[in-house]
Amino acid sequence: MKKPYIICHMMAAIDGRIDCGMTAKLEGVEEYYEVLNQLNVPTTVSGKVTAKLEMAKPGEFVPQNGESLGMEKVSKKREAAGYEIIVDTRGTLLWEDDTNHEKPLLIITSEQVTKEYLAYLDSLDISWIACGQTKIDLQRASEILADVFGVQRMAIVGGGAINAGFLDAGLLDEVSILFAPGIDGRGGMAAIFDGLPMDREPFAVKLESVTPYDDGVVWLRYLVKCNSSDGASS
Repeated sequence: MKKPYIICHMMAAIDGRIDCGMTAKLEGVEEYYEVLNQLNVPTTVSGKVTAKLEMAKPGEFVPQNGESLGMEKVSKKREAAGYEIIVDTRGTLLWEDDTNHEKPLLIITSEQVTKEYLAYLDSLDISWIACGQTKIDLQRASEILADVFGVQRMAIVGGGAINAGFLDAGLLDEVSILFAPGIDGRGGMAAIFDGLPMDREPFAVKLESVTPYDDGVVWLRYLVKCNSSDGASS
């Protein structure tokens, strides 16, 4: 399977919680973005919750007739060195016109997305991928990203559900975590990887490097020992 090299890059408290409002109050935010630059990942991927909090416009798209696409389809608006990818399964997030953005948006949905929503994205010059009948087929989406959009390296930057989705699909090559010197401890807050079924076995990783910083932040870098691109140990 042809796919990009995929790194999950996150910042967390030492209990593994990743709430943005919480981590913003801790040391490590500056190092997080420094490391992201070091990883050489022109394309980044965010889940719907993160995108709604940090990037999308307020509100939600409401279709008039609700006719779903019902097939795999791709719309590439622009050629770019890197993309801001948002995973939005049914297509509900609202956006500004993307024509002049240096790093173009690229929305990934399932085939259950409405035709109206895709027309809305087209009107804003936003590229999109629709694949997977009832939920997004992340393996197929990764193939399209490599083949159609030329993505060679990308980082999954949150949140916990999308991180776990790529992990469970066998698509992660590497995990990069900055642990901030702090503890969240609140019940119900998302973890770095979150939401998989209770019967899942743990995923083995191999420690690649440990980098401590003077302010108490620690950067851990792991190779995922097996992924679906080759089925072999890293």
